[in-house]
Amino acid sequence: MRLVRHLADLPHSELARGSVLTIGAFDGIHLGHRQLLRRVVDVAIQSKRPAIVMSFEPMPKEFFLGDSAPARLMRFREKHEALAERRIELFFCPRFDAQMREISAATFVRQILVHGLNARHVVVGDDFRFARRREGSLADLLRVSEALDLTVEQVPSILVGDTRVSSTAIREALARGDMARATAFLGRPYRMSGRIVRGREVGRQLGYPTANVDLRRRQSPVMGIYAVRVHGLPEGPVDGVASVGTRPTFDLTKPLLEVHLFDFSREIYGEYIHVDFIEHLRDEEKFASIDDLVAQMKTDEQNARSALASGAA
Repeated sequence: MRLVRHLADLPHSELARGSVLTIGAFDGIHLGHRQLLRRVVDVAIQSKRPAIVMSFEPMPKEFFLGDSAPARLMRFREKHEALAERRIELFFCPRFDAQMREISAATFVRQILVHGLNARHVVVGDDFRFARRREGSLADLLRVSEALDLTVEQVPSILVGDTRVSSTAIREALARGDMARATAFLGRPYRMSGRIVRGREVGRQLGYPTANVDLRRRQSPVMGIYAVRVHGLPEGPVDGVASVGTRPTFDLTKPLLEVHLFDFSREIYGEYIHVDFIEHLRDEEKFASIDDLVAQMKTDEQNARSALASGAA
C-alpha cells in the first residue's frame, strides 16, 4: 500500500482510469469500518481501479481540541498497517491544518476527490460529513455526482445488539473496562502495538520483569491492569499481565505500557509487538509499601492466568 501525504504527490498515471475510495477517520478499524473497506475493495476489483482510503493526520478533532481530543484507538502506524492488511492500495492522508479546515464542500469534491484522486465511485457511511464546519453531506455528493461522472454509495451502520458500532462506543467500553463489549465492536480484542524500549527495570527488581512499550499517544484509551496476549514474537503468542498508566506507587507522570510475559526469559529489547487486551483486572492504585505492591502483582498474575485459561480471549 502506498502512503501519500500531499495532493501534489498523488500518482496521477495510476489514477488515470479513476479510483474507488472512502473517506473517514478509521480510528480502530471496527466492524463498521471493515464493512466500508470490503465494499471499496470489491468495487475496485470489479472495476479494475485502485482502492483508496482518505483520512487526515492529525485527526480533525485533535486539531481543534488538542490534548482534550478523544483518546486515539490507534496510532498512525497501527492504522497504516491495518489498512494495508485489507488490500487498500493507496492511503491518502494529507495534513489537517488551518488551510484544510477552510476548504468548502464544493472545493473539496472538485479539487480533491475529482481532480486529485479521480474518484469514480465513493463509498461512505450513514454518518458521513466533510469539509468546512462539516457542511458537506451525502446529499451534497449526490447532487453533483452526475455532472462529475461520480457514483456514490452509502453503507449502513452495523449494530451489535441495539448499539451502533462506532469508535466512540468502543472508547466508552474501554473506559469502563468492558473488554468483551469492545471486542464485539472491533471483531477482535483491543490491541496496542509498539517497539519494546528500555525502562528503569523496576519490575525486574521486584521479580516481575516487563517489556516496556512507549504509547506515543496524547492519552491512552485504556488504563489499569489487564490480562493480555502478546503477538509478534518468534515464539508465537505469549500470555501475560499488563499495566497501562503512570505507576502511582513510584510517582511517575508519563503513561507507559508494561507487559510481564509469563514463563518467558529472553531479552527482547527493540522488537515490535502487538498487545491484545483480553480482560480488565483492576484499576491502577497507589500502595503503601513495595511489599503490598508485590503481593498485589502476584494476585494479578494469578487472575490473569485464570482469565486467559478460561477462554476469555
